Amino acid sequence: MSWIPFKIGQPKKQIVPKTVERDFEREYGKLQQLEEQTKRLQKDMKKSTDADLAMSKSAVKISLDLLSNPLCEQDQDFLNMVTALDTAMKRMDAFNQEKVNQIQKTVIEPLKKFGSVFPSLNMAVKRREQALQDYRRLQAKVEKYEEKEKTGPVLAKLHQAREELRPVRDDFEAKNKQLLDEMPRFYGSRLDYFQPSFESLIRAQVVYYSEMHKIFGDLTQQLDQPGHSDEQRERENDAKLSELRALSIVADD
Repeated sequence: MSWIPFKIGQPKKQIVPKTVERDFEREYGKLQQLEEQTKRLQKDMKKSTDADLAMSKSAVKISLDLLSNPLCEQDQDFLNMVTALDTAMKRMDAFNQEKVNQIQKTVIEPLKKFGSVFPSLNMAVKRREQALQDYRRLQAKVEKYEEKEKTGPVLAKLHQAREELRPVRDDFEAKNKQLLDEMPRFYGSRLDYFQPSFESLIRAQVVYYSEMHKIFGDLTQQLDQPGHSDEQRERENDAKLSELRALSIVADD
């Protein structure tokens, strides 16, 4: 029976057990998912803090615009009300800025630093894959000479191929073992790493909303007029709007 050649780089021997390859794919898949979740969380946290700042800055601008309203010069009660609002909005903005700074320092920055590790991890996986390809190529080369007739030149080439294979095989096995050992440890470390950040996020929110409760509680006491319910205020506004609509300058044609 004549020998049928096969493509170099595709060894017949199963050089990596299927269970090992499955373990590797499972562990690396978990880290790929973790990388994506970390990027998404960092992006969402940044969007959230930007929106928070935009909200409080807009509230301050509204109160400043109201202070420049001519009514404030004509009506002392209105001026007092808007001044109280402006003070409250500025207090809110200050606490909001403090909250955002805390979140940036204790949540967003740690997320960014954690995410910066993944490029090195992915490069280590690529180096392992390259080592595996080299291992397969040289293993196929050894198998090629093992199947040839054992002449002097063939045995010499077989010996040389085995010598080339040994360090490549050792390199792959070392890289593979290191990743299989360290990937689960890296994945497990996420809990200890992120727990302080999430605790800080919760504390920052609790402190902020506690202060908001005080600020708007004080504002409510300053603005509330005894004996006026929301329904009464709504009826008064509707009545005043009806008077405005009755003016000839705003009457429908």
